[in-house]
Amino acid sequence: MGPLLMLGAGRMGGALISGWRRAGLLSPADLMIRDPYPGDEAKAAIAEGALHDPDPAAMGRADTVLLAVKPQLWREAAGEVSQALAADAIIVSIAAGVPAAEISKAFGGRAVARIMPTTAAAIGQGTASLYATDPAAAARAQVLFAAVGAVVELENEELMHAATAVSGSAPAYLYAFVEALEAAGAAAGLPADSAQRLARATIAGAAALLADSGEEPAELRKQVTSPGGTTQAALEVLMGEGGLGPLLETAVAAAARRSRELGA
Repeated sequence: MGPLLMLGAGRMGGALISGWRRAGLLSPADLMIRDPYPGDEAKAAIAEGALHDPDPAAMGRADTVLLAVKPQLWREAAGEVSQALAADAIIVSIAAGVPAAEISKAFGGRAVARIMPTTAAAIGQGTASLYATDPAAAARAQVLFAAVGAVVELENEELMHAATAVSGSAPAYLYAFVEALEAAGAAAGLPADSAQRLARATIAGAAALLADSGEEPAELRKQVTSPGGTTQAALEVLMGEGGLGPLLETAVAAAARRSRELGA
């Protein structure tokens, strides 16, 4: 990878820096960071040689620009750097909801790839939804994000809203579930530390088995559900009327709706 200019280096940007360094894709010397308040991973990269707040001449050397600011700030970020960039610089955006055509226009017509990643990129276990009509932009985004996890390409940009809701936002759904499971364990009488250890280790192990076994989630669920047993009793609540199915459908719809609002 040639020089990469990162516009915004908060939590998601920091996760990507960690993942890229872990994968050997980018060294600090390959990285330029433009953020008045960089996160810890960005600060560590800066301390090891990444360029902080590069001048226009330095930004002009960037082959790739990662747009990683909050969606409400992306136009301002584009306006501040666009004129300094090389004509063939590729823009890779992780700004939720913002259409590729709008980003390209703000960056002077440059090629754009849209990506919705997850913070597990920090440990090489991320997931990213990708949309790009320009082959070079798509290829650049593939190189960047395949190095830190799985990439799913979408043919229709409208699907990015659903992908954001199902993948980009979904780690928070899981963390919320674990929080609730810990609290439920404590309410059932377990010491708080025991409920915490049991809930976290069990969910982590179940997720690892799902990834490693190749089995469908429904099949794994059946394998641990004895007829008339304790698991079935719990699932009758979780999968009953108003349970996880309709609740998640409503939640995903709300996230997708908000993604469209941010783009507008």
